[in-house]
Amino acid sequence: MATGFRPTVLRRVLARRCPQCGKGELFRRYARLAESCSVCALVFRREQGAQTGSMYMTAAVTQVFAALLIGLAWIFTDWSVPVFLAVSLPLALVFCFAFLPVSQALWCGIEYVTDVANGEDWARPRP
Repeated sequence: MATGFRPTVLRRVLARRCPQCGKGELFRRYARLAESCSVCALVFRREQGAQTGSMYMTAAVTQVFAALLIGLAWIFTDWSVPVFLAVSLPLALVFCFAFLPVSQALWCGIEYVTDVANGEDWARPRP
């Protein structure tokens, strides 16, 4: 594996492009992963439940975000509980919704890199 391989895959998936060729679109529409790359034909959704890891990633990152909100509000404000909930719950929900396609793209890249490293036939790097 080339030394620049992983950063390249990271850049590609964060740009919502195919982790292999970097040209095909990763999503059909918002948070809807395409079946495969329109350019190199890499299959993004090989099996049912393949994106379960991205759901866990979204949940974990959103929980960290919510904990930071709680900590910052506790340290820097003297808000009552209802005011805090009225402000923080919508922020956490918007963050979760906004982070979902990022986590899906990252998970697609993680699967690709690990499957290439494991020699999976479907993920063999193509020119």
